[in-house]
Amino acid sequence: MNFLAHIYLSGDNDLIKIGNFMADGIRGKQFETYPTLIQKGILLHREIDTYTDAHPVFRQSTKKLHENYHHYSGVIVDIFYDHFLAKNWSIYSDEKLEDYVQRFYTSLHDNYELLSERTQKLMPIMIRENWLGIYKSIEGMQHILTQMDRRTKNLSKMQFATTELISNYDIFEADFTLFFEDLRNHCAKKLLL
Repeated sequence: MNFLAHIYLSGDNDLIKIGNFMADGIRGKQFETYPTLIQKGILLHREIDTYTDAHPVFRQSTKKLHENYHHYSGVIVDIFYDHFLAKNWSIYSDEKLEDYVQRFYTSLHDNYELLSERTQKLMPIMIRENWLGIYKSIEGMQHILTQMDRRTKNLSKMQFATTELISNYDIFEADFTLFFEDLRNHCAKKLLL
């Protein structure tokens, strides 16, 4: 799953959301230097990644892309799934997506001193370009995938992946719906621990 899903799956606590959001840049036991609730978010992020990578429905989605995108298929599906979460947001939340996203951006500002250095550098770009809000449209997805392709020096060819999304839209959406219900239940149990 990508940023939006990770944040959503963190429940209502801002510090758990922040930990989950910035977890990719925190290696090994570095998480132990953060406050307890941020640690919980970091560990939840790792749990989500492990669960996702092993889930048969997620793997089924990545197989549809593997021929053209090889090991980048999982990253692309993560982004596709964030698109379906944003598109179907009202199924998963009573709060409007725009309000939810703005509230998260505000919590990043309010907790700036707790953010990792990498997250502090990333935050202004993310907010300015509204990464969490643009997942909702195909054009927004194209923008995100093009940016990510540039980071691989255009080797990943991710910028072309919206072609597969459009041509298999209903199939990817059905995969997401099935998978996300399992993942939501899994995360709800983990948050109770």
